[in-house]
Amino acid sequence: MIIGVPKEIKNNENRVGLTPAGVSALCKAGHTVYVQATAGIGSGFSDEEYAAAGATMLASIEEIYKIADMIIKVKEPIELEYPLIKENQLLFTYFHFASYEPLTNAMIERKAVCLAYETVEKKDRSLPLLVPMSEVAGRMSIQEGAKYLEKPMGGRGILLGGVPGVTPANVLILAGGLLGTQAAKMAAGMSADVTIMDISIPRLRELDDILPKNVKTVFSNEYNVREAVKQADLVVGAVLIPGAKAPHLVTRDMLKIMKPGTVLVDVAVDQGGCIETCKPTTHEDPTYVIDGIIHYCVANMPGAVPYTSTLALTNATLPYALQLANKGWKKACADNEELKLGLNVVGGKVVYKGVSDAFNLPYTEVSEVLN
Repeated sequence: MIIGVPKEIKNNENRVGLTPAGVSALCKAGHTVYVQATAGIGSGFSDEEYAAAGATMLASIEEIYKIADMIIKVKEPIELEYPLIKENQLLFTYFHFASYEPLTNAMIERKAVCLAYETVEKKDRSLPLLVPMSEVAGRMSIQEGAKYLEKPMGGRGILLGGVPGVTPANVLILAGGLLGTQAAKMAAGMSADVTIMDISIPRLRELDDILPKNVKTVFSNEYNVREAVKQADLVVGAVLIPGAKAPHLVTRDMLKIMKPGTVLVDVAVDQGGCIETCKPTTHEDPTYVIDGIIHYCVANMPGAVPYTSTLALTNATLPYALQLANKGWKKACADNEELKLGLNVVGGKVVYKGVSDAFNLPYTEVSEVLN
């Protein structure tokens, strides 16, 4: 198979779809890999390293899309890329379709094969290709939240962990999945006073056992969330519903009961955000203020630590990329239920229920496109 790795062109996105090690593995399996020149520079990988691993370097993104059967990248295509995508071309990347209807419509129109990292799912309901970036984003949410609590950044002027004789900051984490757990570990390690909320009692029981004693677990409902945000200095939205839009747990009216200078970090912004006043921002311009509350809603948080993120992502995606390349996407998805669940849009048809529900689009059973 001919595989293309374009340079990411989303604002301040420094990650790349494959490391040189990933290129080497695909080439050794008999495939041809084309990498756009300077695609890996932001992650610390030179063109020379890719060439040594077996890649052929191409100068432009147009050349990459024109020649490749499968595109491997990090973020969803943006408007400039839409016209470059060919019918039946396989795109293997994060899409988060349910949060952005124009992207969904564009991929339907291009009749591409869109296999989304975020909906590849194991039998135990875990999301293996979302895990590495959730780990990064969960830890970063606390790192960034702590920074924006500083007075020069507009925050309340609170040190997350406090000092002897001065109480630490109150950190509220909404949802106790992988992302929320990573955020809780990071906040607890910085000696904050942490509350993590979830709707699953078994999950809260598990978190109570595994997390440090400065982390409290609270059942999540509207009343409890409303009470908790009054005391919070930092709120982290960590809700994930695979392939679907996140629900609004923090509503606009709740901002008025929060302390001025409170920081909201919505890591669910890729899927519409779990904070009603959330809108996607960039690393270039990461925050905005509503009712005295700082909103940090960067849609590609792991892009700020691209070396770590790219290595972690390729570690997870490469085994699946090899299956797709070795067998072709139809046979690979027919043979592997995990990959089959990754299919979202195929040949102009929406084959993932969460996406069709988000925009009231016709739904096609995925088995129909695999015949």
